[in-house]
Amino acid sequence: MEPQMDMQQLFAAAQQMQEQLMSAQQALADAEVTGTSGGGLVKATVNGQGELMDLTIGAGAVDTDDPEETARTIADLVLAAVRDAYRSAEDLQQQQMGPFAAAMQGGGMPGMPGGGGGLNLPGGLDLSSLGIGAPAHEHEDPDDEDKPAT
Repeated sequence: MEPQMDMQQLFAAAQQMQEQLMSAQQALADAEVTGTSGGGLVKATVNGQGELMDLTIGAGAVDTDDPEETARTIADLVLAAVRDAYRSAEDLQQQQMGPFAAAMQGGGMPGMPGGGGGLNLPGGLDLSSLGIGAPAHEHEDPDDEDKPAT
C-alpha cells in the first residue's frame, strides 16, 4: 500500500514549488542572451522574457559607396540577429520554466482515485527535505555561451 501524503506535506510541497517558480521567473527577468549575425557585425540582446534590450551594428556593416544596399543588408542582419536572440531567450525560458509545466501536466496526487501515484516532479525540484522522493540531481547546461552566428 502506498503511503499517504498528509495535507501539511502537500501544502509544504506546493509552497516550495511556488517559491522555486518565482525564483525561476526572476532569473528569467534578470537574464540576458545575445544573438548575432553577419559574423558578429550585428548583435541583438534580449532579456529572458524576450524584450529587446540592446542592438549593436558594427561599422563594418556599412558600405558608404552603396547606401541603399547597405540599408537592406543592415535590415536583414538586424532581423537575423534579433531572431537568433529570441531563439536563445526561448531556449532559456524552456530550460527555466519547462520543469514547472511538466509538473503541472504530470501524474496525479498520491492516494487520490485515478491518480498516477505521485506528483511527477521534475529533477530540479528537491522535496527530499520534506521526506518526499529522492534528492534531485542538479542539471547544468554546458552551453552557457551565446549561440554561434548563423
